[in-house]
Amino acid sequence: MASSPSSVSARLEIGVDIGGTFTDVVCREAGGAMHVFKLPTTRGDPSDAVIRSVAELRERQGVDPAAVTRFAHGTTVATNAVLERKGARIGLLTTEGFRDVIEIARQLRMQVYKVILEPEAPVFLAPRRFRKEVRERIGAAGEIVTPLDEACVLAAADELVAAGVEAIAICFLFSFRNAAHEIRAAELIRARHPGIMLSLSHEVDPAFREYERTVVTAFDAYVKPRVDTYLARLEEGLSQAGVGAPLQVMQSRGGLASSRTARDRPVRLFLSGPAAGVIGGQIVGASAGVDDLITIDIGGTSADIALISRRKPLLRAQGSITGYPVRVAMVDVNAIGAGGGSIAKIDASGGLRVGPDSAGSEPGPACYGRGGTEPTTTDASIVLGWLDPDYFAGGRLKLLADKAREAVAEKIAKPLGMTPEQAALGIHRVLNAQMAEGIRLVSVRQGVDPRKYALVPLGGAGGIHATALARELGISRIVVPRIPGVLAAAGLLAAPIEHEVSADFGILTDQLDRAALDAKLAELDAKASVLMKAENAAPGEVTVSYSADLCYVGQSYNLEIPIDLDEADIGTRLYRDFLAAHDRVYGHSVENPVRIVALRSVHRAGGSETIEEMRFAPTDEPVEIGHRDIVVTGEAGPVRAVVYRREALPEGFRFEGPALVQQTDTTTLIEPGWSGLVDAAGNLVLTRKGA
Repeated sequence: MASSPSSVSARLEIGVDIGGTFTDVVCREAGGAMHVFKLPTTRGDPSDAVIRSVAELRERQGVDPAAVTRFAHGTTVATNAVLERKGARIGLLTTEGFRDVIEIARQLRMQVYKVILEPEAPVFLAPRRFRKEVRERIGAAGEIVTPLDEACVLAAADELVAAGVEAIAICFLFSFRNAAHEIRAAELIRARHPGIMLSLSHEVDPAFREYERTVVTAFDAYVKPRVDTYLARLEEGLSQAGVGAPLQVMQSRGGLASSRTARDRPVRLFLSGPAAGVIGGQIVGASAGVDDLITIDIGGTSADIALISRRKPLLRAQGSITGYPVRVAMVDVNAIGAGGGSIAKIDASGGLRVGPDSAGSEPGPACYGRGGTEPTTTDASIVLGWLDPDYFAGGRLKLLADKAREAVAEKIAKPLGMTPEQAALGIHRVLNAQMAEGIRLVSVRQGVDPRKYALVPLGGAGGIHATALARELGISRIVVPRIPGVLAAAGLLAAPIEHEVSADFGILTDQLDRAALDAKLAELDAKASVLMKAENAAPGEVTVSYSADLCYVGQSYNLEIPIDLDEADIGTRLYRDFLAAHDRVYGHSVENPVRIVALRSVHRAGGSETIEEMRFAPTDEPVEIGHRDIVVTGEAGPVRAVVYRREALPEGFRFEGPALVQQTDTTTLIEPGWSGLVDAAGNLVLTRKGA
């Protein structure tokens, strides 16, 4: 995986993905080796770990920062700003009479049995005193009903700025049909208050459904100052470190964008890190000849689960953040609070609970020796003998086995009347049950049988849980990537540059006019081309795809259907494809009128079908490291496991469980009843006996 400093070529690419506990780093030479490692995430300022990764590459590998031609980054800044309620103070300008749309929401109650009801709409984004009405009105057809009162706009902006807002979201009624009033209001505010950031609903989400459009625009404004500050500071730090390559940031739907674009459209970054992991898993599945797979990215804080069918990850038109709708296209990822740092505790009823609280990297699990005293999943893994305390994160972090055993024994084992080993197994069983349920949500709930899919574990803790999860779900095949612990960072380097532009287009499929369709798509293409040009993408390298959002007349939700411009009768094709998709998703369809709600153009350039350019070649080190007694489910006592060195396993190497496969970025546990094989791409393919 690593090469000597003298072998580093003049072209280098770096991918850095920040997690809740570790920051993963991959440095790839064109046509050469890869350098991979992990650094503890710096909670106070995540950019510090990113800058330190450049310094470490220079000091340990002899990498010249000036030779870096590409720097791709997956960030959790936008997500954390919402999760921790640490976004900016924002104001919201609405059409007169629509001030409380964000609070009225959809009148749905998810917690119907709670005695004390709490708001289930994201009122925290803009409390009522920060919401101002403006006299203006655009009609449903885009006509101006009431002209914009410019004095009212300025008065509202003055009041909000005086109240200390850092950003203002502007969401006027039917602006997706006619954006003139939003554009003019923005011009007035920028002239009066040039330091205030603005988010305009016709730019963020040009589609109907007022509540959803208001929410996503408010979220965009809420995270914009934080994301802007973070990325600007990171760009400056990279420049000072000698990196001349432009900073690229992963977006939620799986494409990269320039830092400048990401700062302008921050709401598209909520799944920045998980999306990169899905791309990595997609490529690994293809390299192993597997078309259908489930990826589970288990880090220190969370587990991100995604489904890939026919080598394509599922996308959804609307996601959610802490239960609130975010109408932005994103990879369909189910994120749950389960990972290596998940804290185990005894609840008030005497039951064992694991997560969602995490020890993170500061102070971290008890075994880190940094002041943490609560037992975590990592501590349990040490008690069971699954992790080598001297080789955690490639030996960069020495773990304290006695601290791990003490925490598990005192906080879990003694209260439950168990041995520390029994308690540690219990911690894993509880966490695995939660993750298995998370996998069912993206598979069984969507009519997919997980037993027909392969499991691809990634993240620092993915390999530890893989065989247990597969056993729980009846999965018989596991594909462990060559670099599972940092696969999300590697996925960043394989991702294409991508920009999506959409627009309202309200017309029935049987009334579709080809000239009007072509004109609207050309308009979208022009906007996307501007974004791609800013990325320095050559026009000849750009591929374009189109889709339409369709729904029955009177239906509230829509489905995205691809558009084939070579089709003679596009309206009829869209109609038939919609009926088929509706039947597949909802279990029924009727031949009623269907409306085209919106059109979408997606421009892509670049991307790779491989994680590593060089052919897989094992090192000449001994394959076996030694043996270790471990405790596993279903065995009366400890079993003797062979410990293998992952980097030295050659193509075609076979072995049986129980075994442990160690590498610099993770450890894979192979329980009894499973066999392993190294394929031609270097993947570790695990198969359940008797399946």
